[in-house]
Amino acid sequence: MAKKFKFIDLFCGLGGFHVALSRLGGECVFASDIDADCRKVYKENFGLEPVGDITKVNEKDIPAHDVLCAGFPCQAFSKAGKREGMTDPRGTLFFDIVRIVQQHRPSYLMLENVRNLIGHDEGNTWRVVKEHLRALGYIFPEEPIIFSPHMLGIPQFRERVFILCQRKDVAKRNLQIKTPAVKPECHAEEILIQSESKVPNISRYTLNEKEIKVLDLWNEFIQGIKTPLPAFPVWTEEFSEANLKLSLDNLPDWKRCIITRNRALYEQNKKFIDTWLRKCAKHESFNGAKAKLEWQAGENAKPDMWEHILQFRPSGVRVKKPTYFPALVAITQTSIVGKLRRRLTPRETARLQSFPDTYKLHPNDRIAYKQLGNSVNVDVVHFFARQLLKKVS
Repeated sequence: MAKKFKFIDLFCGLGGFHVALSRLGGECVFASDIDADCRKVYKENFGLEPVGDITKVNEKDIPAHDVLCAGFPCQAFSKAGKREGMTDPRGTLFFDIVRIVQQHRPSYLMLENVRNLIGHDEGNTWRVVKEHLRALGYIFPEEPIIFSPHMLGIPQFRERVFILCQRKDVAKRNLQIKTPAVKPECHAEEILIQSESKVPNISRYTLNEKEIKVLDLWNEFIQGIKTPLPAFPVWTEEFSEANLKLSLDNLPDWKRCIITRNRALYEQNKKFIDTWLRKCAKHESFNGAKAKLEWQAGENAKPDMWEHILQFRPSGVRVKKPTYFPALVAITQTSIVGKLRRRLTPRETARLQSFPDTYKLHPNDRIAYKQLGNSVNVDVVHFFARQLLKKVS
């Protein structure tokens, strides 16, 4: 950039926008986040203390700026939430962005949200967002930009919507944002701390004996069945002669389909599964969600749990390909590196979000994981900011 520019960081979280725009010569003049833990970490890293509740901030008190950044709260739009959208008080925080833009008229806006923003309420939420941005005098790509870090070679599949806007009077042409034509390969091991001896308190992340036993039992299962590895959820509760006779007439179609496939799997592998279930019954930890399997590595993947990326989820034990990690989430479902038999550390999780190793994380792992799960990916923001802000002079 030819000279410094100023930006504000709304709903700032850990400051992913801050790190990315600072690399391009930007100066952050204002930040806000309602979460006290985020404000503490942000100040420790940047020396700037964010204000709290943005709804209580007078827009006239916010310094002038060239770029407004906002990873505005996604709970109202996320598939993980109730999806009430603009009727949810958190959804209306978009209108706090609107009033700040009306007051300051920044040259550029960088907004980020969950992928479900586009389809929410049959597209009405996205329509409302677009109409307000146009009314404010901004241009942006007509089709939403849906992007994931893995498209840059960062080993995380995390689709997010980016809304990149230019004020009409500063735009010399229609805004065109380019995305990579060829997706680079991802290598999950790139974000790992290479020496296990350098992982502080490694026992905190290592799987316990009960978890290892559950995974060993599932390993025996996938190696013992004669049919292809199942692409549908495996529910061991359906593996019994008695259940084969139960009616499915009153069940929803999706559930009937899963149960029907599980029954077929059981009948085709009955002798093996019956023996295997007797082993499972000896281990009290093999129950509930741990007695369910979601094999998402493909039927041609190596049938070895320990060669893949794993998660203990409420819906079951999930198995992914070893190329990249599933999206980080704010709730604790930390990915497990099968080969290492341990969970990702907070530092490795920060690397998945492209934060430098010099970034100081919250000392409480649970809080650090949550904050990183809510963060934007630094390198993805940097990738788009370079294109959007090239007119800054």
